[in-house]
Amino acid sequence: MSIKIANKIVGYAVSKEDEDDLVAEAALKGAEQEDSNVIHMHEKIERPEMLLGSTYKVKTPLSEHALYITINDVILNEGTDHHLRRPFEVFINSKNMDHFQWIVALTRIISAVFRKGGDVTFLVDELRSVFDPRGGYFKKGGKYMPSLVAEIGDAIECHLRMIGMIKDDGLDEHQQKMIAEKRAQLDGQNKLAEETSGEASDFPSSAQLCAKCSTKAVIKMDGCMTCLNCGDSKCG
Repeated sequence: MSIKIANKIVGYAVSKEDEDDLVAEAALKGAEQEDSNVIHMHEKIERPEMLLGSTYKVKTPLSEHALYITINDVILNEGTDHHLRRPFEVFINSKNMDHFQWIVALTRIISAVFRKGGDVTFLVDELRSVFDPRGGYFKKGGKYMPSLVAEIGDAIECHLRMIGMIKDDGLDEHQQKMIAEKRAQLDGQNKLAEETSGEASDFPSSAQLCAKCSTKAVIKMDGCMTCLNCGDSKCG
């Protein structure tokens, strides 16, 4: 489409883009190019010859033999600012062959979810919400496990916390101080309970199960039911 100029041209100048705009545009292009080179976890990543991993021993009263849960990780963007360690596969081994079939199936499904990438922390909640119809059991320290599958989920959660995929907010300063004071008052009772029962425990034998952290650590403190493990209180 042509434009007709009716007035007389008395001068002209070459239009130049602002240098700041040019710098900003160059920086944006550089950032986009850098982001495009960042490798994220997905199922097309080939398995390296060597993977870093951790093995967790799980001994439950449900079986005479322990379970050994091995989770291997792949290192992404090594040596850059986008360095990531992500779970790649999981193996479970035991001398007890009673659960071999469903354990192999479970490890293959979990490994497939790991390789898909994204937020895989939902696996922890899904596994820990599985309940054994025959009933659960208490781990050492008073933590309740509703099933063997939940125990596997607990090991995966421990690993995801170690590699930084799950952040632990922890207790605030006020909660830590309150729990430290109350636990100091109960040390004598704990020692007496250990001598009587012959079993060591981090919490009083009369403690109840906490609905938040599944640990047998809830006692009545200052007229309010309070968990000595996570600080959860019915009084807020």
